[in-house]
Amino acid sequence: MKKKIWFIVTLLFTFFLGACSPKEGAVSSTDANADSSSKDTKKGVQTIIVGTGTQFPNICFLDKNGKLTGYDVELVREIDKKLPEYQFKFKTMEFSNLLLSLETRKIDFIAHEMEVNKERKAKFLFNKVPYNVFPLKVVVHKDNNDIKSIKDLRGKKVVVSATSNAAVFLEKYNKDHNAGINIVYSGQGSDDTVNQIRTGRADATISTPFAVDFLNKSADAQEKVVGNTLSDSKVYFLFRKDQTKLQKRVDEALRELKKEGVVKKLSQKWLGADYSVGF
Repeated sequence: MKKKIWFIVTLLFTFFLGACSPKEGAVSSTDANADSSSKDTKKGVQTIIVGTGTQFPNICFLDKNGKLTGYDVELVREIDKKLPEYQFKFKTMEFSNLLLSLETRKIDFIAHEMEVNKERKAKFLFNKVPYNVFPLKVVVHKDNNDIKSIKDLRGKKVVVSATSNAAVFLEKYNKDHNAGINIVYSGQGSDDTVNQIRTGRADATISTPFAVDFLNKSADAQEKVVGNTLSDSKVYFLFRKDQTKLQKRVDEALRELKKEGVVKKLSQKWLGADYSVGF
């Protein structure tokens, strides 16, 4: 009788061990992945942290209900739908912190209208398919009739966000043309810039027509664009150098979304025109 009981106990114990052992092909929590991002081992879906901001009108901002939205945000959400192996989650921060956060792996890619320049290209990886054209123009108070182009900014105070497309352009222009522009950097994104222009503490800024239109309607910015377009560069998402797999998949999704007309519709909705023309 005792032998029989011992046999049953041994059999149950063996069955229990078999049920708890890893099965062939199971995903281990220590498995490495090419993009160094966290992974949900239960679903086999890789979590990707997307860095963006909250103060770029129509691009990435908080609406009246506090929801993060805008052209870049909604485009990333559409890309996410195309890539079942990934789950995108947004992490918002000041624009000036995005590059450092990408470099230190706090985020996995940046969605914030990033233009290509030599410094960024040396350290990071751009995707290959552009998703917008970024037209920069001089912006002044609506009652300012003295500044008609960038040539009128000598000795003037021009406010821009540090490390932004506008800042990079203006710094280079100032150096290449000995333009004598007094560049200052905003402390609180677009709100700070609007207040400086509206109160006369700054003479101008560099921005886009669609941003100016939005701010005039939503924040009574009292701004206008003047002169010719200064820069009409294509913009991309920005990754770390080791993220070629993620870069490739994002580009594949973007190509599909362009063929389906989704990119065009989002551009028309958020930017007032189809800025994907010519890609």
